Amino acid sequence: MLELKKGVDILTAVGAIKSIDAARNLLDARLDQANKDKLARITNEDALVKIANAISICGPDKVFINTGSETDVLWIRKHALDKGEERPLAKKGHTIHFDLPEDQARLVNQTYYIINEGEKMSSLAKTILRAEALAYVQQYMRNIMNGKVMMIGFYSRGPVGAAAAQPAIEISSSAYVLHSAELLYRNCYAEFDAEAIRAGLFYTNLHSEGTNRSEDVPNARIFMDRSWMTTFATFCTYAGNTLLLKKGNHRFTVDYVTYYKVEEQLSEHMFITGLTGPGGRKTFFAGAAPSGCGKTTTAMVGTDFVGDDLAQFWIADDGTLRAINPEKGIFGIVEDVNREGDPYLMDCLRGEGTEVIWSNVLVDENGVPHWVGHGEEVPASGSNFMGEWYEGKVDHEGNVVPLSHKNSRCTLLASAIANHATQAAEDPQGAPVKVITYSGRDSDTMPPVWVARNADEGVVIGASIVSKATATEVGATGVRRQPWANAPFIPGALADYMAAQFQFFNSSKFSDAGRPIMAGLNYFLTHENRQGPGKGLLGEKKDVKVWLGWLEKFAHGDVTAIATPIGFLPRYDDLKPLFADIGKEYPKELYNMQFSLYIDKIIARIDLQRDAYSKEAEIPAKLFEIYARQKDELSALKEKYGSVVPVDALA
Repeated sequence: MLELKKGVDILTAVGAIKSIDAARNLLDARLDQANKDKLARITNEDALVKIANAISICGPDKVFINTGSETDVLWIRKHALDKGEERPLAKKGHTIHFDLPEDQARLVNQTYYIINEGEKMSSLAKTILRAEALAYVQQYMRNIMNGKVMMIGFYSRGPVGAAAAQPAIEISSSAYVLHSAELLYRNCYAEFDAEAIRAGLFYTNLHSEGTNRSEDVPNARIFMDRSWMTTFATFCTYAGNTLLLKKGNHRFTVDYVTYYKVEEQLSEHMFITGLTGPGGRKTFFAGAAPSGCGKTTTAMVGTDFVGDDLAQFWIADDGTLRAINPEKGIFGIVEDVNREGDPYLMDCLRGEGTEVIWSNVLVDENGVPHWVGHGEEVPASGSNFMGEWYEGKVDHEGNVVPLSHKNSRCTLLASAIANHATQAAEDPQGAPVKVITYSGRDSDTMPPVWVARNADEGVVIGASIVSKATATEVGATGVRRQPWANAPFIPGALADYMAAQFQFFNSSKFSDAGRPIMAGLNYFLTHENRQGPGKGLLGEKKDVKVWLGWLEKFAHGDVTAIATPIGFLPRYDDLKPLFADIGKEYPKELYNMQFSLYIDKIIARIDLQRDAYSKEAEIPAKLFEIYARQKDELSALKEKYGSVVPVDALA
């Protein structure tokens, strides 16, 4: 259970500002007149006390209030260049930011939830007791901003006024962080007070990069105080660790809706995109996938792209599922982004007129960024995340240094992308989502697409995602379970989150037409695991449009499907014309390789999940009942058809 405002508020305990009068005295003493005038617009007393405590703790030389005005945003951009956090590139509006070699991704082993004694947490969560976290903040954050400017911005995680949007304060000494925030989030300085009242809460995020030296990274910490909805981050610059409006506040929202908005809201690690179907109808999808598993590519396949990373859901009064993207920009992995797979994004990255912050790619002598998999000529030398680079360069351990880091990123406004549905993305009423998908990296077990037979089995698809660890997580290796692709961001007990999922998707608030279908996607089947030639993938990036196109038709009843123990599978005759639409032949042999049921592998996957969840306390019995039923049905099929069941046998 999440108990708000339980235990000592670390920000107040260390900052020692406990009243609004003390806060106003400190703000009057530490801010110049121009920034006092700007802060006067904020009257929320809790917010002012938190800001005063941040100043008291960190000891900045100056405080800058970012109102989101053109003048303020230009000042932040210039400050990022003056500090050397960013450098200009050849294209106007493009800059490059390099993180330290040790700080290229989420520091999973240095990221903790601050907890109180006796709290039940997810078994996948790293925790630290409140007293230990307080001692760290006292030791390492005291005067960490000496000689620096503290920048403070007020943002909305979602369109202002949306039912599931939350306001947040971002406080940092990093101009790169505030510059990124302006691209990724909606500045709500003018609406902050009203939004805090509407939402009933706001998040506070405090970060400083400190001296930004490699030797300091072992002391880096990312703390999330779930009781006080406050984050602390030190000695790092990678946006996934520092711009805690993003995954830090996503964690808080997952926590909050699980315990305080049951059956009302969900907070998910999902893309949102719309497809244009027959007759010009728009069908919106939302889908989960672990980082590095094709989520951005899937999102941008749509004709009406809304977001590539996060989604907030609620059930509208008309019984439809609604979703907003908390972000207004993308912080996207660029490895393998190229003209063939991502033409809209490439137009932004290589065209004119789009502001882009690049991170950890190679920059050539002409100020042009390059990255692995861009499909263009590679320069012989340049500078990248490891300093000066040349082809064949090795690191201190003898490993070849790639052109760009696997987790190199681009940050830009989503509205710059040609297929962005800006009106839908900014609508406080949200996009009406008809299809939910779940996917991971699975080379040998599940087919490319399958639809749950009911809401309970849909929840189980989400609970059963597996994937290889990716470059977005420092210190993570191997093949891992990735429940809902949201597991790293679920603070509370996994059983509570799962129960909330079952309750939400079975809600009587859904109308018959508004209840979404729920499906699994898998782009990573290989020839070697399906008795094919070679070791390559059975498909390619552009096939995503086929799988989504079939789901769009199935959701509207335009096509039927083949019932199997794992769910509904597409018929060959319905897929073939969809492949023709993207200019590809689709031989029946390939269909059989992709959709035959490999019974032993599926049963082994069920056993893996069942055994893992058996170690979790209080997991809903419904999960185990569904696994048992599917296993029995699969065993019956094996007895009748053998260990590999051609899908046509079930048609």
